[in-house]
Amino acid sequence: MRRGLVVGHGYGGRDRPDFDLPVTETALLFLCCRGLSLSADPAISQNPSWHVLHDIDKRDSYIIGGCVEDTWLAVSTLETLYPWLTGHIGYSGISFGGGVGAMAIAYDQRIDRGHLALPSFGQQPLRLTLPSVGSAQSVQEYQAEHGDVLKTLRLYDAATAGCRIKVPMLTAVALFDPAVAPPCQFAVANAMPKYSEIFILDAGHFDYPGSAEQEAVLRDKIGQFFRVP
Repeated sequence: MRRGLVVGHGYGGRDRPDFDLPVTETALLFLCCRGLSLSADPAISQNPSWHVLHDIDKRDSYIIGGCVEDTWLAVSTLETLYPWLTGHIGYSGISFGGGVGAMAIAYDQRIDRGHLALPSFGQQPLRLTLPSVGSAQSVQEYQAEHGDVLKTLRLYDAATAGCRIKVPMLTAVALFDPAVAPPCQFAVANAMPKYSEIFILDAGHFDYPGSAEQEAVLRDKIGQFFRVP
């Protein structure tokens, strides 16, 4: 093994590893963030619409920050199990895992590159205003009732984190997405360093003609991006 890769997940969690990733000579760690899938906790709802609100009124203990910590712990685990991979550990995450990944990579110099797909949690003030379903809608409804959610969310913004990322990135964003508003996805991608790559999909969280072809091209890019040194 010559590379390590922490693999995040979307808000649906995961029920099994995805060994079909286009990588070789790579130790894969399939992360389950707190409260979800194998990291379930009776005190935390697995429903995305409730999970995203867990401790949202406590800016220092909001659950999204905890999920970022889980990502750092995953990196530490790979380094402990395979110390020779230190300096060659990447991250790949989609949707929820894309937004969490941006925040994790921004503050962890041990991660040497990252792939984010349809990243959530970008440009939080805008995210509160754009039509969305799922967890984003839940946050919007909380804001409508309480009106002070940005006191916490401004500290958990994937686009703000993107400005701090200094490693190569491959970010896949969609022109249409009912769950993660495209302007918020692009806010994350555009915040990345100039030498990073943006891959544009016609849609995300949505079936569309030509999706298989676009995903195949993206898959090839991911394989090249995480090619062992």
